Amino acid sequence: MDQAGVGWIAAIIIGGLAGWFAEMFMKSGTGIFVNILLGIAGAAIANGVLSYFGFALTGWLGYLVAGFIGACILLAIWRMIKR
Repeated sequence: MDQAGVGWIAAIIIGGLAGWFAEMFMKSGTGIFVNILLGIAGAAIANGVLSYFGFALTGWLGYLVAGFIGACILLAIWRMIKR
């Protein structure tokens, strides 16, 4: 989160939004708590993967995009495991 330039409170807010956007996009039907967790975890994972390939997403918008991408990936993995 420090690398993205946002604090803990902002990470929760942005993570919730990113998780909610991913839920709407993937039509998963998860709750708000799971959305926040998916958004925060997804942002951390996506930022790690993107930085490995030389991309750096910073600030609120970058964290939101990374959270959305990561949350979608986590939802897809969850669906594969659930089947």
